Amino acid sequence: MEATTLAEVWQDVFLTQSPPPQWVVIASAAVALAAVLVRGPWRIARNVVTIAHEGGHALVALLSGRQLTGIRLHSDTSGVTVSRGRPEGIGMVLTVAAGYVTPSLVGLGGLLLLLADRITALLWISILLLAAMLLLIRNVYGVISVVATGALVFLISWFTPEEVQGAFAYLFTWFLLFAGVRPVFELQAQRRRQPSPHSDADQLARLTGLPGTAWVMVFGLVNVAVLAFGGWLLLL
Repeated sequence: MEATTLAEVWQDVFLTQSPPPQWVVIASAAVALAAVLVRGPWRIARNVVTIAHEGGHALVALLSGRQLTGIRLHSDTSGVTVSRGRPEGIGMVLTVAAGYVTPSLVGLGGLLLLLADRITALLWISILLLAAMLLLIRNVYGVISVVATGALVFLISWFTPEEVQGAFAYLFTWFLLFAGVRPVFELQAQRRRQPSPHSDADQLARLTGLPGTAWVMVFGLVNVAVLAFGGWLLLL
């Protein structure tokens, strides 16, 4: 990005960019899938999923009128979002339900920007969302995780050519689409191995009367549907 004033920066952000060749789109999908399936890369990349997951809880909590206390992200890639308000009701249900579907939905939002050739806009909107979330983080690891993610996106958007930005944007979008599915399987495996009343699915079971396993299925169906739809659009 060659802009020097704030006005020029924003003008550049909302310009359209040429999409990368189809082979780059396919290659980025393969790399993103590997990052989700291979244990080592997934252990690191899952932090991005946790950021999106907790961000989803936080956003819906605010939209439903709850008072947001803060967000904590942990080195084991778990997280917790604390809000105050009625302990039951539709606002609480939506807040709890938002976490596992948010990474996939964020990926879908990124995909729509890519289809409109707004590659730089996608990167900078991501930076702004991370900056907003940083204000809510209440622990050191969470700050490091969000800042590191935002810094990576900024460096790519500011210092790399259009072709690199395009490849990264598609990689990032593919990753969120793929990565939305795996945590749902991990959730069910953890529920079987170490049952806990604190998982999102089990909290929803108490709030709604619908069994926790049914909520896991809802998360899975939503995320698989988003992946299928998004993949179809990207590979057209």
